[in-house]
Amino acid sequence: MIDQQRYPRLARIDSPANLRELPETELTAVAAELRDYLIESVAQSGGHFGAGLGCIELTVALHYMYNTPDDRLVWDVGHQTYPHKILTGRRDRIATVKQKDGIAPFPKRDESAFDTFGVGHSSTSISAALGMAIAAQRKGDNRKVVAVIGDGGLTGGMAFEALNHGGDVEPDILVILNDNQMSISENVGALTKMLARLLASRTLNRWRERGKQMIKRGSFMYRFLKRWEEHAKGMFVPSTLFEELGFHYTGPINGHDLPMLLSTLRTLKELKGPQLLHIMTTKGKGYERAEADQIEYHAVGPFDPKLGIIKKPGSGKLTYTQVFGDWLCDMAKADSRLLAVTPAMREGSGLVRFSKEYAERYFDVTIAEQHAVTLAAGMACEGAKPVVAIYSTFLQRAYDQLIHDVALQNLDVLFAIDRAGIVGPDGATHAGSFDLSYLRCIPNMLVMAPSDENECRQMLSTGFLFDGPAAVRYPRGNGPGVAITPDLATLEIGRAELRRSGNGIALLAFGPLLAPAEIIAAELDATVVNMRFVKPLDETLLLELARSHSALVTLEDNAIAGGAGSSVSELLAAHGINTPVLHLGLADSYLEHASREQLLSEAGLDVAGILSAILKRWPQFAPAQAGLRNAV
Repeated sequence: MIDQQRYPRLARIDSPANLRELPETELTAVAAELRDYLIESVAQSGGHFGAGLGCIELTVALHYMYNTPDDRLVWDVGHQTYPHKILTGRRDRIATVKQKDGIAPFPKRDESAFDTFGVGHSSTSISAALGMAIAAQRKGDNRKVVAVIGDGGLTGGMAFEALNHGGDVEPDILVILNDNQMSISENVGALTKMLARLLASRTLNRWRERGKQMIKRGSFMYRFLKRWEEHAKGMFVPSTLFEELGFHYTGPINGHDLPMLLSTLRTLKELKGPQLLHIMTTKGKGYERAEADQIEYHAVGPFDPKLGIIKKPGSGKLTYTQVFGDWLCDMAKADSRLLAVTPAMREGSGLVRFSKEYAERYFDVTIAEQHAVTLAAGMACEGAKPVVAIYSTFLQRAYDQLIHDVALQNLDVLFAIDRAGIVGPDGATHAGSFDLSYLRCIPNMLVMAPSDENECRQMLSTGFLFDGPAAVRYPRGNGPGVAITPDLATLEIGRAELRRSGNGIALLAFGPLLAPAEIIAAELDATVVNMRFVKPLDETLLLELARSHSALVTLEDNAIAGGAGSSVSELLAAHGINTPVLHLGLADSYLEHASREQLLSEAGLDVAGILSAILKRWPQFAPAQAGLRNAV
């Protein structure tokens, strides 16, 4: 529970309605308490940090000026919303964020009426808010609709598609550009440079509004002055991009000046048509260490607010992300054709070292996954060997480009797919549950899933040298601790690895589930195969095992529907083989936020769950002494 002595105002705010009961003069103090409480809470639980600190004043101002949740607020990107959650009835649970059965790290419609739209990815808020505004106006509903887009969200192409449409249909909508010049890394690109040149022009805004009041809308003089205004404003304020798209631009203003925010919102709230308010904020505002190192404090684990983040000794095991980052630099040294592309995920995808050592061969395209994939396709057309470093969940956003621009043309593009399978605390929006299913159905694709660190490195080399599109998908976190060989060795394409010969049952493991498969196989005297390749399968070995074993079990941390296991059953059916197959993987449901270990257990993909599922299907394979079964 909140300490009422330390937070006397915040302790009384159980909903925005309580906030709106306060005199405006107290809001600055509310914002100060909210900032301190956010620091205290995230330090206890971990979670997204810097972006929320940067929009404290904006959150207070919006919930004070608008009648939420009847008036709609759509947040983008979603990790800005911790302050919003605190003010909307989840104050005492904010320290449970990302934890099992705790509150979600992003807006979630079934968690609160104030979360009007689920936002786990980026650049969606304007489209969603525009849809809400259109639907409301068709019903004759006068509710206000506000989209808050920031932390790099405007660099996604979908945001401009929505701006283009919004300026055409002219709904009553306010878009707030929360410009902190950051996403997870520093924002890059021409748009960022343009926004940096924008200057405030409050005088011009006053002229505009007085003119609108004096001249009839739609008249010849109104149209003439509107065109004159666009040219005049272009001379004073380089904001014509938004104006030409049909949005009246206001700003930029200081997003930490609460009285100015309130005054500006009060004016804009009464205006008709599409409005865009540009505010300037500082990511990590109010916590000196977060302001100084905005990348490090983007998302944090639990920490001591007085000491900041203290690096803990590592386990000695490399993460798969580190394996990729090291391989990328090694292969770049060996092959000058290699170019690296990432959609704003330099840190998360392990590209920091590469971006420094090979800056001229590094391309951060901002939050633009579709562009990243087609850019790589264009590079491949001219003989380059592009590597697209991307999360599994983000590659979903470029599926059409993956099919039409890369695979259909059989271009040499390697996809290094991080955060595949069960990811954990970030929840359903970030789970990599579907990549094997959506990759294996694409012609020309080579699809691989490593079981350890060294195999990951070998698969990356294999995919890079493959003549056509290739994908290596690997999980978040550490590998099992297998030593890395420094060479750039490759694997024989489509060849699985027989790890253990047994009787009765054959366990076919795709990727990291090889480790529990080997433990179970020792107990059941089962055969174990490290499948390695999802596409193409090792058909010869699979057919041999199907004929020599009573049952097959496929293991994957991917959706069972259409996944790697399905490809095994398809192969057996094509050859008229009736050996029973048990498919173990992710069920037909979304994964909520919890630790990776908890989610594996819930999915039945830990040792206990896998063993239980096998013996439930075939109890005759239970060992005489079920020591392992009882132990787990």
